[in-house]
Order: sequence, then structure tokens, then C-alpha cells
Amino acid sequence: MISTRKLEFETKGENDIVNITKEVQQVLEECKAREGFVTLFVQSSTSSLSIMEYEEGLLSDVHNSLSRIAPKNAEYEHEKACRDGNGHSHVKSFVVGVDLIIPFFAGRLLLGTWQQVVLSEFDIRPRHRNVIVQVVTG
Repeated sequence: MISTRKLEFETKGENDIVNITKEVQQVLEECKAREGFVTLFVQSSTSSLSIMEYEEGLLSDVHNSLSRIAPKNAEYEHEKACRDGNGHSHVKSFVVGVDLIIPFFAGRLLLGTWQQVVLSEFDIRPRHRNVIVQVVTG
């Protein structure tokens, strides 16, 4: 069986990383799902989903590392076409990815001790983001 839900988040803009673990776990509880997997998909090309240790130093490290991969001041063909100042945001989203699959058992996400599910915002301004959650059970 598949149950689909939409979670909605407001981000603060570029470099905001939002811990959404609690909201994903809540979907499992609402669905009364016991065992299976959950798929997550963010409807965006300038944000991403990932699993990380949600810790201040690491939040900074992630930002600094991704800024070296896709620097804000680099030349992007997207800027020539759209002139919206977020070419680097699209590249970061492409590198990190927009989807996840997480197994669960006994109604709990099977995350490791230090793992949290996060929504990362790369766009240059605050955004409303939709994360589609599908709970898949046998």
C-alpha cells in the first residue's frame, strides 16, 4: 500500500538547513505504518533533501564545502538566460539531490544515532517548499 502526504516548509533563503525528521516521523504515525520504506521528494530545483548530523559546526561545513563546488560569484549560463542570480543554487541542488528513500520498522525511521533528515535551501531568497512523502508498506 502507498500513502502520499505533502509537507510544507518556509525557508529563510540561501544556506538555510531545516531539520524535518520530526515531520517525516509524524507522517508514519498518522499512517499507522509499521514496516516498509518512505520516499521523500522536494518539488524544487534550488533546494535539496539529505541526511546529516544536524549540528552547528557541520551546518557551516556543508555551506562552505558546497560554496567551493558552486561559488556564488562564478559565471553561470543560467544567469545569462534568466538573470535571477541563482545559477549556483541550481548547481548545488543538482549535486546534493532532491529525493531520499528511508526504511522504517516498528513504525520508526531506521536512522542512525546521529542522522537527521534535512531540507537544504540554496535559493537566494526565502521560499515555500513542498516535500512529497510516500509511505510504502507491504
